[in-house]
Amino acid sequence: MAQYVDEAMLKAAGKVIAVHLNYPSRAAQRGRTPEFPSYFLKPSSSLSISAQVERPAGCELLGYEGEVALIIGSPARRVFPEQAWQHVQWVTASNDLGVYDLRYADKGSNLRSKGADGFTPLGPELIPAHDVDPAGLRIRTWVNGELVQDDDSSTLLFPFAQLVADLSQLLTLESGDIILTGTPAGASVAVPGDVVEIEVSGGSPAGHFSSGRLRTEVLAGTTPLAGYGAQPKADDLQRAEAWGIETPPKTPVLTAELKGKLERVATATLSSQLRKRGLNNVSIDGLSSTTPGQKVVGTARTLRYVPNREDLFKEFGGGYNAQKRAIDTLSEGDVLVMEARGEKGTGTLGDILALRALQNGAAAIITDGGVRDYTAVAQLDLPVYAANPHPAVLGRKHVPWSVDETVACGGTTVQPGDIIVADADGILVIPPALAEELADDSLQQEHEEGFIAQMVREGHGVDGLYPMNAEWRKRYQLWAEQHPLEQHPCGPSQSALDQA
Repeated sequence: MAQYVDEAMLKAAGKVIAVHLNYPSRAAQRGRTPEFPSYFLKPSSSLSISAQVERPAGCELLGYEGEVALIIGSPARRVFPEQAWQHVQWVTASNDLGVYDLRYADKGSNLRSKGADGFTPLGPELIPAHDVDPAGLRIRTWVNGELVQDDDSSTLLFPFAQLVADLSQLLTLESGDIILTGTPAGASVAVPGDVVEIEVSGGSPAGHFSSGRLRTEVLAGTTPLAGYGAQPKADDLQRAEAWGIETPPKTPVLTAELKGKLERVATATLSSQLRKRGLNNVSIDGLSSTTPGQKVVGTARTLRYVPNREDLFKEFGGGYNAQKRAIDTLSEGDVLVMEARGEKGTGTLGDILALRALQNGAAAIITDGGVRDYTAVAQLDLPVYAANPHPAVLGRKHVPWSVDETVACGGTTVQPGDIIVADADGILVIPPALAEELADDSLQQEHEEGFIAQMVREGHGVDGLYPMNAEWRKRYQLWAEQHPLEQHPCGPSQSALDQA
């Protein structure tokens, strides 16, 4: 017989603890990935089973966040992750509501922004924790019937048992306490009149389970906040974060200056500099471009496909799946690198998603699988590198699985944040920590090779010149005084001499 969240359960909740970031898709939106979980408290008075919530008068940005809620059944103090799940009694859906207009007021505590009455709806149905695999839960959110969040607990930054164990190190989790476990990408703003629905579901040996849809209608508050407290205040940054618009990291590795340097040098030169540093397996091989010869410099985002299994595709292939999340969260200068295991028998991208990537400002898409709608994709002003065209949809061979994890593509490993450089010679993956010195040394190498090329054109042989011996090095230094590096038009150089 189904059991439901009721008032007695809400009153039994001594603590409501929420996790800041836990889904890779959300971390990608925020531009940061935490090393350890961090938390904030919500008052138990924010809990509700009501179908309505007020956006406070004067506030603009009421954010919704679909989350999996864990309800503690037995006290947990200094437990290990291996035993932590047995202290969880129930699983259900929750909505971690908050007004971004008041985030500034409490210096990160979120008390006023997320602690208002009714700002933590819960339910409706309780799922017995012992019946489910904590790594097999799916969280979905709809706004006015449209699916806006769809993710699963298999790729969490911090698995549920780790959260319970971590919290229990310093405080006792008591029966009735509630843990909100983080929200995936797709969290955004609800306005008066919107209906937000959230469901937790999945399958297990005990059968299919569901929390049912937690339904919350947003109303407009009519009572203004008193003048003796903080007043609502929204700016462009708060609007961007509330609506889910990705903001770039504060200190991007690929600065405009570094990008300009990398655009001036050939991948052939970069490859030789990488080799000098012991990096030989940093090229993505075997792919063709829709825009042959076009230079690409950008920052890697990643998407991984796993081999198709019909039950998994049914669960993870539809809706707002990993493929759509990856494309939807691309931003200016991103290069999406897809791991498709070199499978050529189906598409991993089509024209609509390629167009969405272009509109988001993506620099390129790279896949070691196939591409559908190839003619239409090739007509877009977006370089796409692929193994081949193929008409079939991805469900024939693939399940879109995870975003922003380390992947393998075209014979090399790619991590989110790596720098991708591509030209007519190929595609290189550059570790961010090496990028600045690599660019500078490559510019210097091409400057020297420009001198060597000029000498060859004047009739000199390459013996002793390429590479330069001491005599030619002195002549180069004199030449360099007349041809400063800053003025040298670097580009594909006499690397074409094949390292004679």
